[in-house]
Amino acid sequence: MELLLRMQNISKSFGTNQVLREVQFELRAGEVHALIGENGAGKSTLMKILMGIYSADSGRITVFGKEQTFESPSQALHAKVAMIHQELNPIMELSVAENIFMGKEERRGIFVDKKKQEEKTREYLGMLGVEIPPGTLMKELNVSEMQMVEIAKALSYGARIIIMDEPTSAITDSEVEKLFGNIRKLKEQGAGIVYISHKMNELFEISDRITVFRDGQYTVTAETKNVTPQRLIKAMVGREINEIYPEHKSHAGETLLSVKNAGREGEFKDISFELHRGEKLGIAGLMGAGRTELVMALFGARKLTGGSVEIKGEAVDIRTPRDAIRRKIALVTEDRKLYGLNLIGCVGDNIVSVVERKYSKGIFHNRRKCNGLAEDMVKRLSIKVTGIRQITGSLSGGNQQKVVLAKWLLNEPDIIIFDEPTRGIDVGAKTEIYKIIEELACEGKGIIIISSEMPELIGLSHRMIVLHEGRMTGGLDIDELTQENIMTLASGCGKGDA
Repeated sequence: MELLLRMQNISKSFGTNQVLREVQFELRAGEVHALIGENGAGKSTLMKILMGIYSADSGRITVFGKEQTFESPSQALHAKVAMIHQELNPIMELSVAENIFMGKEERRGIFVDKKKQEEKTREYLGMLGVEIPPGTLMKELNVSEMQMVEIAKALSYGARIIIMDEPTSAITDSEVEKLFGNIRKLKEQGAGIVYISHKMNELFEISDRITVFRDGQYTVTAETKNVTPQRLIKAMVGREINEIYPEHKSHAGETLLSVKNAGREGEFKDISFELHRGEKLGIAGLMGAGRTELVMALFGARKLTGGSVEIKGEAVDIRTPRDAIRRKIALVTEDRKLYGLNLIGCVGDNIVSVVERKYSKGIFHNRRKCNGLAEDMVKRLSIKVTGIRQITGSLSGGNQQKVVLAKWLLNEPDIIIFDEPTRGIDVGAKTEIYKIIEELACEGKGIIIISSEMPELIGLSHRMIVLHEGRMTGGLDIDELTQENIMTLASGCGKGDA
């Protein structure tokens, strides 16, 4: 089998922090080679070295049989090496088609041929089973739709080496299956796929080989069929994680939230449910079902156009996020870096951002009090930092997520909404987040969870409501939480209709 890529003895340091130590990686034609490890293990850094985003301190790279060092991503793309980044970076004011063809515009003479670009955009999105009008501005898309556009953009280059860094982090099972179908087609055409993911079930479904990194070092490469999830987890974290999801110890108490016939024109309609103290309620559905739109409306980030909401038996009108915060509602958003954090700010300032006004007099802040609160939350949630003045963007995904949660917990919320709580987080950090969620439920918080990872949603929830195209198709109790039942409802069928 043809060897497309060989990376040997690659080392890389940022200042005094060595992130890669003489690692190795190979990719063959017609294979999916998964690259896994905890956040900070060096996976993405290695691929960015290949793409010319970073330069290696030492080592050799061979691409298509020729020793090669790309000086920029555009040079790599022209050599048919493409990368789908975990962190989306579209030009929000441009259209879907303009984003896909940026830097390689279709032209008719000196003019950009927009019609041809839109035709080809439909073709690439169609390969993924996605129907998004090519002229739609990127800012009008949700995170999962943006992710699909990024995947289509990579496919448009006809690359033989395609790096997919957490490509399914914001898409649901239906879109994952479509993506996997296209990956298999690319394999048949002789392409090689580097697949970076924290989702263990995906690795065993789509990959042929798996390489594990730990703390910037190469650990092992194995044929997927010859390894178990337990062996991979141990190779990643240096220990065994026997219970990924914690035991349900919390119990439902009084009704905290009652939603009746909630609707928002064009997004969802007639949604009714209750949330109790100590309960973890899952909200399931495929892309476009209205899950995120619903919780954004409950948080005041969008306006309900129908229905009613009660908190602790009192009718409320939540028009803004500030109203929701006053009503002790917290929202941990699906894109923590876009909506949840100031990445260039320090950890301490991010943590106290929601409550800072409580400890201010005019333009003056009680810095000592705020620092003390931040330090307490760092200890409570075991956030790994050098100190509260550390820049938030330098933290791993799991620790960034803990910072988002810390800022909300300082406001002592009764209701906490988690939208994709472990997106882009490694398996070790996931278990920590799951334990925190269970602890919060045991404290009497009402928890709402949205997740595109079906095992996660099942493992965390006491019960679940399922949406399909903006409507609620049913509810499931804990003994009914199976992938088959959820997918039946998510596809628009009622219980027993499939």
